[in-house]
Amino acid sequence: MLRPPRRLVAAFVSPVLALAGATGLLFAGATVVRAQQPSGNPADVQFMSGMIIHHEQAVLMAGWAPTHDAGPDVARLCRKISVSQRDDIDLMKRWLQEHGHSIPDTSWVFDYEGSGMRTHKLMAGMLTSDQLAALDAARGEEFDRLFLEGMIGHHAGAVTMVKDLLASPGGAQDNFVFEFATDINSSQTVEIHLMQRMLVALPADATKP
Repeated sequence: MLRPPRRLVAAFVSPVLALAGATGLLFAGATVVRAQQPSGNPADVQFMSGMIIHHEQAVLMAGWAPTHDAGPDVARLCRKISVSQRDDIDLMKRWLQEHGHSIPDTSWVFDYEGSGMRTHKLMAGMLTSDQLAALDAARGEEFDRLFLEGMIGHHAGAVTMVKDLLASPGGAQDNFVFEFATDINSSQTVEIHLMQRMLVALPADATKP
């Protein structure tokens, strides 16, 4: 079973479940492969799958900081977002696998210049292909402004996803999912307030639309 998420506990995969999921079980001298039946509340599965996609876009955005002349404060924030959300993605993928569910395809998240994003439903707060293109084209203080504005909305979308999960019948009754979701809610709310202050502190020219 999984244990609490990244900022709470690092190790989380039960060796017993990992072994059972990866190998056949010996019985009466024969090897019997036991197929895993999908488990987990549908709301939890939907939340984890959707949040993987949501996080992948945040990692994409944050990954542009070194090549787009981000200021030191924004660059530092981007590194933090990249590390923490990659860790989250790993946890969510393993939770889905442990409960017998497939990992969602996220390749379309990176196809913002093609048809990929236009043919998929975006999670709450995700940037559109046009918004991503504008961010990718920006440099320096303009990148900082667009990144902060975009990531504030992106984080707010994640908070909305948590609220929707908690309001769903049977949602987040799994201890891991509850702690993971509430951790996302608290950490991203803190970062929203931080980014709002950073946005106000940008030079006046950089905050002009």
